[in-house]
Amino acid sequence: MQKVFQNCYAMDRRCYDAYGLTEDILMEHAAQGMADYILTHFPEGSSVVIIAGPGNNGADGIVLARLLHRAYDVALLLPFGAKSPMAKLQLERAEKIGIVPGEAVQDADVIVDALFGAGLNRELDEKSQAIVEAMNRKQGVKIACDIPSGIGEEGRLLPIAFRADVTITMGALKEALYLDEAKECAGEVICVDLGVDRTLYEFESHTFVLEQQDLRLPFRTQQSTHKGTFGHAAILCGEKEGAAIIAGSAALRFGAGLVTLVIHEQVSAPPYLMTATVVPENATALAVGMGLGSYFEQEFLRQYVLESELPLILDADSFYSEELLSVLEQTDRKIILTPHPKEFASLWKITMGESISVAEIQQHRFAYVRKFAERFPHIVLLLKGANMLIAHRNSVWINPLGRSKLSKGGSGDVLSGLIVSLLAQGYDAVDAVITGSLSLALAAERYNGSDYSMLPTDLIESLKSLEEDDGA
Repeated sequence: MQKVFQNCYAMDRRCYDAYGLTEDILMEHAAQGMADYILTHFPEGSSVVIIAGPGNNGADGIVLARLLHRAYDVALLLPFGAKSPMAKLQLERAEKIGIVPGEAVQDADVIVDALFGAGLNRELDEKSQAIVEAMNRKQGVKIACDIPSGIGEEGRLLPIAFRADVTITMGALKEALYLDEAKECAGEVICVDLGVDRTLYEFESHTFVLEQQDLRLPFRTQQSTHKGTFGHAAILCGEKEGAAIIAGSAALRFGAGLVTLVIHEQVSAPPYLMTATVVPENATALAVGMGLGSYFEQEFLRQYVLESELPLILDADSFYSEELLSVLEQTDRKIILTPHPKEFASLWKITMGESISVAEIQQHRFAYVRKFAERFPHIVLLLKGANMLIAHRNSVWINPLGRSKLSKGGSGDVLSGLIVSLLAQGYDAVDAVITGSLSLALAAERYNGSDYSMLPTDLIESLKSLEEDDGA
């Protein structure tokens, strides 16, 4: 996992004050990082259009033009001129080697956005919007310098943004790149150093972006075992029985030794899932909410959920039940919550006494999960979305590997099954959520059918092919 920060201003300042580096040196390294990417991925002679803004992000683009000049067919555009002292200095250097700024945005093998970068806190004016729209229309691989122009410091589009295939961000990763709204525009995110190693550049952080190597699959290294060795997951099967069956199938596929669906009447469960009318005494973890409805009586929920000490995952319909959510006050119990934004709005209303909209949640995802974790520090929260956010105590983990393939009913039930399976097998709650969420995303990535065609059963089937090298 890599550290993530709200901004890099203080870390840049340390480079100046503690390491004796200058703004000029940092800028050279920023541009060299972009140049190295282009040199690696595109043959010499390729056409490169660089649209540079009037400030220091534009100055990075001007340096890039100088570094690529002659080896590539470079066109440098300055629609607002060069206004910051560094932009003026870099333009003077570029002009001395023969670079003449052009005007019109054109098709190219590579289109580099160096208009505004990080720290944008105002909506783009009409001229800026027109430039961004023109860049988006042109053909070519699109690279953003630091942050795609039009993405604000909080990750919102102001109101549009450059749609990058690759964002090369400088010094450290920024939260703005990982808001759901920004996912469509950031593309692949690559971080480059600014004159010192990242261990010297970065401060301490409690926000992290997850990577494949953070996966901890439940491989069975012990040989003298039986099914009870690997836990017993119990899943309440409510009005929509399919949700619990999907979750149960995922839990068994992901290593739980036993899985029981807790039912009130007979259901059409596959033969490898057991059924019972109560939570089994030997259960080691419990999942509640998937397709639950109002199927179970309050006394049943009180006895088998609220008065239980089993590790618990709550999902879906749980977030509309004040009675079920009273379990959150149990501070000595492993409890995991996995709402999508609409469910989180209900969860917030019940637990915080405040009404918020889905739009508000999506605009301030980091702020809301942090505030919730501060109120319930013993709970592990996973807020679903294009980038899943996991919050516990003062830490937030970002899973950026989500795919649109997962935007289909049943995907969340698979996730619940993965997490309850790991809880049943003895995983720590945070580790269960991290590995469960990564496994869901990687299983979706391994599905090789059309992106619109994936079923929850395809996801479950893909789980069996996750290998050690997925976590290497």
